[in-house]
Amino acid sequence: MNLHFIAIGGSAMHSLALALSTREGTRVTGSDDAIFEPSRSHLAAAGLLPEAEGWFPDRIHAALDAVVLGMHARKNNPELLRAQELGIPVYSYPEFVQKACEAQTRVVVGGSHGKTTTTSMLLHVLQYWDRLPDYLVGAQVPGLAASVRLQGQGDWAVFEGDEYLASPLDPRPKFHLYKAHIGLITGMAWDHVNVFESQESYSDAFRGFLASMEPGGTLLYFEEDEDLAALVLADTSPLRKIPYRVPQHRHDGTQWYWITSMGEVPMSVMGRHNLANAEGARWLAQEMGVQEADFYEAIASFQGAQRRLERLAQSPRRDVYLDFAHAPSKVAATTAAFSESFGSRPVWGLLELHTFSSLNPAFLPGYAGSLQGLDRALVLFDPDAVAHKNLPPLAPEAVLAAFGPGVEVFTDAMALKELIERESPDELNLLIMSSGNLGGWDVRSWALEFV
Repeated sequence: MNLHFIAIGGSAMHSLALALSTREGTRVTGSDDAIFEPSRSHLAAAGLLPEAEGWFPDRIHAALDAVVLGMHARKNNPELLRAQELGIPVYSYPEFVQKACEAQTRVVVGGSHGKTTTTSMLLHVLQYWDRLPDYLVGAQVPGLAASVRLQGQGDWAVFEGDEYLASPLDPRPKFHLYKAHIGLITGMAWDHVNVFESQESYSDAFRGFLASMEPGGTLLYFEEDEDLAALVLADTSPLRKIPYRVPQHRHDGTQWYWITSMGEVPMSVMGRHNLANAEGARWLAQEMGVQEADFYEAIASFQGAQRRLERLAQSPRRDVYLDFAHAPSKVAATTAAFSESFGSRPVWGLLELHTFSSLNPAFLPGYAGSLQGLDRALVLFDPDAVAHKNLPPLAPEAVLAAFGPGVEVFTDAMALKELIERESPDELNLLIMSSGNLGGWDVRSWALEFV
């Protein structure tokens, strides 16, 4: 099969291209107008890096079996127009993945928060017992060679399902296109306001997910999310529906324990939200034939996925963690877990507002109280990023008013870095939450020096 990727440099797109390039009989090419690290190095190592950046219609030819279209491309992309002219099938990323795994039982994990960690936990357990299926996950997971594996073999395929749009040509949420046999929804807190203008339109994406599932399938859902529970209970799709909750647990100030019928399981991850994620993964593993005792044995060694409460550096006096949290529900859950997990040692938290939603004045009130529990709460945003996204100007005073008292707001990443270095106590646990690049601040290297 000959495949061409338009916008091959994206995080998900380049991972899919790499996975497919290892399949026997498959040839992969691609184009993009800008390719950044780590995609650039990964593609180069596999011999897939385009010779030049840009769009080249002559790369689209009749010998291609399909074109995979990334979200970064536009409807008037010259390569896309050429493919349409030649009648070559054009697929979105999720549409192609579903087609590649059409004969397998598809497990899809969706939700506004926790989907990456829940998927990673499930894959960790399956890998532990040498039962790793085809999969797609949105982060690097310790023990897994890549974030995508599509060998087209075996009975199962596990996908992290995103509610964002599939492609410039297809406005359906991505997770609709996987046509899940088994689905799990971790929560439903409004996000992506540039696409979903209201809570109701966001909820419609999840109603659509239920409708997209294979008839007779199984849906697991986090019933402590009242809006999600009400949506599921009102749904009439022919599905088997199973609720789950945060499981029984205890916390001794530094260590979290899952209390099970088979004894206590010491967890290597922190927080109620991660216990909920683990409970969801347990139900999925059970649906896939993993015995309960085997699940508990494996989950105890799960260290977390990249940028999900990932420890960057540690010393006897300081720890630095990095998390991808950016939406209010994610920030609140991550902050709560972090602030509860280190005994009496001071905890500081830094949140970068970077996404379209988080920089939107209409969305900001959702962050009220989300940084509670921190001894010092620091919020960073870049006014240039606001202008680049064509959003109304955002004043630091507006950010402060939205988050509430006790929060400090900064617009210069380097000034914030210097403040942390200058004013940090000798003993400190620091949480950095960002889905951006912190104004070019290389926190991975910095953390090693800071501790």
